[in-house]
Amino acid sequence: MELLNYAFMQRALLAAVLVGVTAPAIGTYLVQRRQAVMGDGIGHVAMTGVALGFLLNTSPVWMATLVAVVGAVGMELIRSRGKTSGDIALAMLFYGGLAGGAMIINLAPGGSTANLTSYLFGSITTVSAEDVTAVVILAAFVIAVTLGLRRQLFAICQDEEFARVTGLPVRFLNLLIAVTAAVTVTVAMRIVGLLLVSAMMVIPVAAAQRVTRGFTATLTTAMVIGVLVSLSGTVATYYIDAPSGGTIVLLAIGVFMVMTGVSAPLARRRARAARAAEQICTRDDVKV
Repeated sequence: MELLNYAFMQRALLAAVLVGVTAPAIGTYLVQRRQAVMGDGIGHVAMTGVALGFLLNTSPVWMATLVAVVGAVGMELIRSRGKTSGDIALAMLFYGGLAGGAMIINLAPGGSTANLTSYLFGSITTVSAEDVTAVVILAAFVIAVTLGLRRQLFAICQDEEFARVTGLPVRFLNLLIAVTAAVTVTVAMRIVGLLLVSAMMVIPVAAAQRVTRGFTATLTTAMVIGVLVSLSGTVATYYIDAPSGGTIVLLAIGVFMVMTGVSAPLARRRARAARAAEQICTRDDVKV
């Protein structure tokens, strides 16, 4: 393929694969915890980190990671201690992150809000070799946590009290989920963008839930969908010169709609099979 002859496309496609794997992986746990919009809040906080990177003349990706992790940990601590509601904590992340990023970027030498555009909506042409290195390291961490600790994380997402009784370190695991979500935001921001990263955490999971039964099947299917739409969107962006984030998210929504259409007959088939099995059991009971 012609596009593989360009180094920037090679970097973009690699980053797209990592985004497609990591965002739905952590998103599956967030959906289970009913924290689907958490990625939005963290994404807005990460914007402050990007602006600090420009101001301090350092890597925006690593600075965004640091700030996003601090913000996510702060939000989780506030939520767990019950000092304020999760909605208020998210609102503080939303507006504080946006305001901080807009203010700080204007303090950077030659900086303006235009510098943030590629980070807000994604841009395949701006993915540098340094960005890819950072994304690979951060993605490895996300994959190790979401897959290596899937049983423990699933337990606290289902029932924190039961997980605590069984001896799991619930507070630590809650903080780990928050940190992993923050890291995922910075993994995805160069391809999907900070404003749309939450969509990649949620939509592939929602699409997978339409046709799967069970946590592991949902997790696996969501990751496959994530990779497919990320790669397809990145390739499409090369040919139509559109923002990569918007293209990828629209494709994800399209997959969700297809899955929704497919799920209806599947649900009817399962219902008929369940009724048939119930009738067989009833007849057997009558005979006995």
